[in-house]
Amino acid sequence: MNDTIEASIVIERSYAASAEELWNLWTTRDGFQSWWGPQGFRTDVREMDGREGGAFHYDMVADTPEMVKAMAEMGRPASHESRGTFTEFKPHERLVLTHIIDFLPGVAPYDSTMTAQFIPATDGKTRMIVTLSPMHNPEFSEMQKQGFTSQLSKLDTRYDWQG
Repeated sequence: MNDTIEASIVIERSYAASAEELWNLWTTRDGFQSWWGPQGFRTDVREMDGREGGAFHYDMVADTPEMVKAMAEMGRPASHESRGTFTEFKPHERLVLTHIIDFLPGVAPYDSTMTAQFIPATDGKTRMIVTLSPMHNPEFSEMQKQGFTSQLSKLDTRYDWQG
């Protein structure tokens, strides 16, 4: 870790979807697989135990020839295993996922948290606020932000979000 204290990354969206619908995208196998991962990647869920203390386990897989090539050019595998735990689970309101970051060569394993809040609005939309904890260095924090923003573009299209 470096000596710089980084702020968490906060990303907000309002979607024409219910809190329950958005919640299910985060906590069920089918929902998670339908959007998780940046553009050009897919997620193959091995385990999804949607409850407080429940485990999640998935593979993030480069899913296009361009992404497979890009990963090879960076010296990274075309897929990697990810796992963690639902450390807070308040249905349709607040969810905390704690990922175990143990797949980076030369970096000691550490925990990274991601918080999602779902706030119903009077216009039938739901405000989703996602907070990403900083990664082990600023470069990876920026990659995390870009990757998650790309990932959200799948929901942006599905729910016709205008940013």
